[in-house]
Amino acid sequence: MNLLVFFAGLALLLWSSDRFIFGASALSKNLGLPPFLIGLTIIAVGSSAPEMFIAAVAAFNNQNDTAIGNVLGSNTANILLILGCTTLVKSMAIRSKTIFKELPLLLGASLLGAWCIHDGILSRLDGLILLIGFIGLMIYLIHDAIMHQREAAHDDQLAENYPKEVPLHVATSKASFWVVLGLVLLPTSAQMMVEGASGIARLFGFSELMIGLTIIALGTSLPELAASITSVLKGEDDLAVGNIVGSNLFNILAVLAIPGIINPTSGNNFIDPLAITRDLYIMLGSTVLLIILICVGAKPHRLSRWQGGILLLAYIAYQLTIIWPFI
Repeated sequence: MNLLVFFAGLALLLWSSDRFIFGASALSKNLGLPPFLIGLTIIAVGSSAPEMFIAAVAAFNNQNDTAIGNVLGSNTANILLILGCTTLVKSMAIRSKTIFKELPLLLGASLLGAWCIHDGILSRLDGLILLIGFIGLMIYLIHDAIMHQREAAHDDQLAENYPKEVPLHVATSKASFWVVLGLVLLPTSAQMMVEGASGIARLFGFSELMIGLTIIALGTSLPELAASITSVLKGEDDLAVGNIVGSNLFNILAVLAIPGIINPTSGNNFIDPLAITRDLYIMLGSTVLLIILICVGAKPHRLSRWQGGILLLAYIAYQLTIIWPFI
């Protein structure tokens, strides 16, 4: 029954997230926002909607380790599993100037997130710092997109690909309906996932952190996997990588802020030590590895199949490390 509730919640979460992104991006287009700006903000933030609602529900249920594990696990899965699988399908060339601007931001955001939780406490102040960082990031992205819109439209592969992701000729009433429906179903499906995962954890003696790092992180990363493989098959390599970089940025700054603001840790209510001593460093190491693979070497910078194989093997080894003590 727990498995049934979890997978039903996962299916509903992914579907409602897709419908929410569809409605929000169509509504933004109808309101006159440029497609590049919609892709860089609305669609990118929307891809992190599953993680956001999972984090909120888990925090309300006093399960911060699940929320934090979901962030660390999702970011690691996005880089090692999703980019690994996508690159095995087809090697990718990265040319977008936007991605190269976002990579240092991703490293900075990851270090900020690490600093906020390194002491085993995610306080409300930590959550507010991360939220301010997210707001600052959005202001920067919007300002940069507006300032360089004309240049980017002709000289940035990501700018050429984003308009293809924005739905056209959707009535405002229909777009609004999907936005409202998504906002209703997302928290409902997230609650189902957390309840099902908690039941599985109790039954098998798994920790909340492990559940967040494994089945919840994998489940909420499925949209990025589907989007990245679809993009690379269409020849939109920059979009495949851009989705991952953007999702990881928002996970660290927006999603990690949620449990800190809703249910800050205090007193003896510490974060699971393994999250700090193991999973945080795996996430940081994966981020640094991604930057090295993309930025080092001759232009155009590429992610090759053999590199994708290394990423995937690293993810398998990491998952075995998490699961082994429970076998």
